[in-house]
Amino acid sequence: MAYFDQISKVKYEGRHSDNPYAFKFYNPEEKIGGKTMEEILRYGIAYWHTFTGDGGDPFGAGTAKRPWDHLKGMDLAKARVEAAFEFFEKMNVPFFCFHDVDISPEGDTLRETNKNLDEIVAMVKDYMKDSKTKLLWNTANNFTNPRWTHGAGTATNADVYAYAAGKIKKGLEVGKELGSENYVFWGGREGYESLLNTNMKLEQQNLANLYHMAKDYANEIGFDAQFLIEPKPKEPTTHQYDFDVATAMAFLREYDLQDHFKFNIEANHATLAGHTFEHELRVAREAGMLGSVDANQGDLLLGWDTDEFPTDLYTTTLAMYEILKNGGLGRGGLNFDAKVRRGSFDTEDLFHAHIAGMDAFAVGLRVAQKMIDDNFFENIVKDRYQTFETGIGKDIIDGKTSLAALEAHALDIKDIDLKSGQVEKIKAKMNQYLLNI
Repeated sequence: MAYFDQISKVKYEGRHSDNPYAFKFYNPEEKIGGKTMEEILRYGIAYWHTFTGDGGDPFGAGTAKRPWDHLKGMDLAKARVEAAFEFFEKMNVPFFCFHDVDISPEGDTLRETNKNLDEIVAMVKDYMKDSKTKLLWNTANNFTNPRWTHGAGTATNADVYAYAAGKIKKGLEVGKELGSENYVFWGGREGYESLLNTNMKLEQQNLANLYHMAKDYANEIGFDAQFLIEPKPKEPTTHQYDFDVATAMAFLREYDLQDHFKFNIEANHATLAGHTFEHELRVAREAGMLGSVDANQGDLLLGWDTDEFPTDLYTTTLAMYEILKNGGLGRGGLNFDAKVRRGSFDTEDLFHAHIAGMDAFAVGLRVAQKMIDDNFFENIVKDRYQTFETGIGKDIIDGKTSLAALEAHALDIKDIDLKSGQVEKIKAKMNQYLLNI
């Protein structure tokens, strides 16, 4: 059955195209810095938002109209697989991502859940044989079901902890079966509502033990995917243990996990943590731990995770600058963990939204590469910190000074020649780059 039979394969037509089903800036075959756009951007489709999301929000029921809505249970799951691979082909994307319960329904027991999952995984694997679209990452949903009320890997009940471990074990097996490039851990409820009833040390130790067990089992079965942590500061808990990259990095180092994990960084999660997207990317990059990206954006007027499709060219440019300076995303990619707005309920809106997001990051790629070629930011930073290249500044950098030596240097200084940060000038120049793509 065709689910999108009125829509042809989306192709690149250039910036002047009026075709709403064509890319204006994303040309998969165009080379930027020696690699094709497709090789650099490594776009992925989020199964949960695109094929299982219904347009609901915390304040209202779903509004989405989908051609598979009349089905239930396993019939619905199978229809979504058919629709997904048709969509992947028409969008010409190299990757997709999913949680276990996105692709198959939960049963009354973990045994039943695994049985359902096995059936759908076999179907997905069969479709993948004839598709260019591969699995970027998979993960276990250990946050939706009421059993996860008090956490999963940080649960207050040992049976819940065991259930979480069982789901992760199955997720690793599924990832190996489908050839996943990565495996993601998003601690949806790995945090606390109140410290008044929380043993924080116990919860974090248990979570670390679970991560170690997961890595050990992946090694045991020969699943060599990159493990990824996805930081988020709050929502649904008051405080999550993977608040941001810096916090999660400290956790990984505390429990000797830093060599086994990188970060899957989501733009909307960054802003909820009070950071910019590029800040989180920079922190991970400079630690050598930037692994993959969930490409979306939040509404800065709303204090919750809105998961909008990315269309802010300023942000996509700065994000691509960090990614290019990282040497790319390696085994990671740009997964559109984004959903159409509640009012965009028609099936064709799924195409419009992904086209917009893919074009936005393609623009960001082009502009970021041009700025790197021109050493734009590099020259600004080099000039700003030039006093550390010679004299006392170089001694500071080289660790060849002391408080006494620095005091002696400073005692008779009368005037210091400070330079303007020129942030406005820098932003104006960035605008020029953006307008000359």
